[in-house]
Amino acid sequence: MTGRRRPPSLHRSGAAFAACAALSASLVSGCGPLPLAAAGPGNPVIVMTWAPEGTAATNMPGMTAMARTYARWVNASGGIDGRELKVVTCNERNNGIEAGHCAQRAVAEGAAAVVGSYSQHGRTFMSPLEMAGIPYIGGYGVTDEEFTSPFSYPVNGGQAALLAGNGQQLARTCERVTLVRPDTVAGDRMVAFINAGLAQDGRHEVTDVLAPEDAEDYTAQARAAGVRPGEGKARSAACVTAVLGDRTDDFFRSFRKLHDGGRDVQIASVLGGVGQDVVNRTGGEDSPFDGAFVTGWYPEPGHPRWEPMRAVVRGHADGEEIDTADPGVQTTWIAYTVLRVVIESLGDSEVTAGSVRRALDRGIEGGVDTGGVTPKLSWRYEDLLAVRDHPRMANAMVTYLEVRHGRVVPVRNGFVSVAETLESNPEDRR
Repeated sequence: MTGRRRPPSLHRSGAAFAACAALSASLVSGCGPLPLAAAGPGNPVIVMTWAPEGTAATNMPGMTAMARTYARWVNASGGIDGRELKVVTCNERNNGIEAGHCAQRAVAEGAAAVVGSYSQHGRTFMSPLEMAGIPYIGGYGVTDEEFTSPFSYPVNGGQAALLAGNGQQLARTCERVTLVRPDTVAGDRMVAFINAGLAQDGRHEVTDVLAPEDAEDYTAQARAAGVRPGEGKARSAACVTAVLGDRTDDFFRSFRKLHDGGRDVQIASVLGGVGQDVVNRTGGEDSPFDGAFVTGWYPEPGHPRWEPMRAVVRGHADGEEIDTADPGVQTTWIAYTVLRVVIESLGDSEVTAGSVRRALDRGIEGGVDTGGVTPKLSWRYEDLLAVRDHPRMANAMVTYLEVRHGRVVPVRNGFVSVAETLESNPEDRR
């Protein structure tokens, strides 16, 4: 990975330390770094994975299921370098209070890391982890804190990379782009990133349509995203991209009802909104998503590079439902791959939150090899990208995909870098 100059990393703020008082006294006492159990010979390596389940908004149960499956797999073959891996999971519930509770539990359990997790509540969960010195490896990438905290080690470019890539992918086809996105703080950031991608080909800024994150009906948003008179005559004239997580299909269902099937409009999304599971569920080869553009972080779900993960799920899921095409599941697999490489690099040294973090900061020689589903990963100072407000970003690669005959397939082979787009984004330099 090529090194480059970047803005200085953000250090822990006063707010992080102030959060100490808010931690449950039954779980944590005192402020500052806390003593954590060391994983030496005979002691398991304890880690945590959290994700929301059973909520009215985005749900990611496959991430915690993948974490448990990974532990069953490595422990069945002797553990990681002879160490048992103990995975503790937590339901974050898409709720800031519950996210904080999950983080507090990670501290109480003596976790060496939080791995492959999803939460939109970075302000709530990151402070307890920082104070305890616990690294956050491979979060899903939906919060600012994942790309600013020196204790975070993201494996992808997060929503910023997806949106910038989506803008670049659509700019080649569309005269006008409408973005339908959540009416949340995370959603507010989406507009600047997709505009940065569109600007690479001189396209106009998106039409921004806000939607409640847990809406049951998207008729109003579908009407606001409607096709202007005459635009439907040329498929490439009007494009609508929706980034609503689990509710993306609900929006497009409303959109098709209002706009004569919506077949004359180029539709798009990012992985997590439209994926192979959605295509299968909506008709496969007859899916109304046929022809949709999709921007992802990783290779298409059917790529041979995912076979090691698929084999682990086949052999060790133990009845848990895991969709290996889910980008959350894929992110968790990658994050645990990083964890394994780091633990193996420690040799006979104790595995603690501090030793894991130091190994990540020092870097693995040649970078962490994830089997080609990402570039080799490294979080050394010289390997981080010069993306303003995202100083922890180490991977700005995306993939351009399309739904074709019922399958999510690549539009082009290999990764596309959006690093230059993000680094030059004027709206992110405030």
